[in-house]
Amino acid sequence: MTEPLLVEIIAYAPTAFYHCTHCEVAWREMGATNRIHEEQMESSLPKDLIAEYQVVSDWVQKAFRVHCDRITVKVIGAASLEGFYKSLKYNARRYPAIIVDQKARFVGSQRLQAASDEIARLLAGQVVPA
Repeated sequence: MTEPLLVEIIAYAPTAFYHCTHCEVAWREMGATNRIHEEQMESSLPKDLIAEYQVVSDWVQKAFRVHCDRITVKVIGAASLEGFYKSLKYNARRYPAIIVDQKARFVGSQRLQAASDEIARLLAGQVVPA
């Protein structure tokens, strides 16, 4: 069986901070609402970046519908340490940046189709297990 194709996406992503899993369950059982988390998600990015993130999210969903388990998608927050490192490594100065198979780099949401074409090209060369 061949490994799934790795697709890394460096993007500004909405962020919410949570307690540990046990604490979150306890808070929920005590009747606490998710209002704080919802507010964090709504205010974590400006509206234009939220819209761009939605475009990338829709692209990822389509990629999964087309390629199923033949791809692995990893979303990396551009403002995180890993995002900073990957931005340097792949010379990504704008976001979203899509890195296919740790080689091909596509910067900007207008390049999503080119990234899709590269994914299809690389997967066409793989043998699909029966």
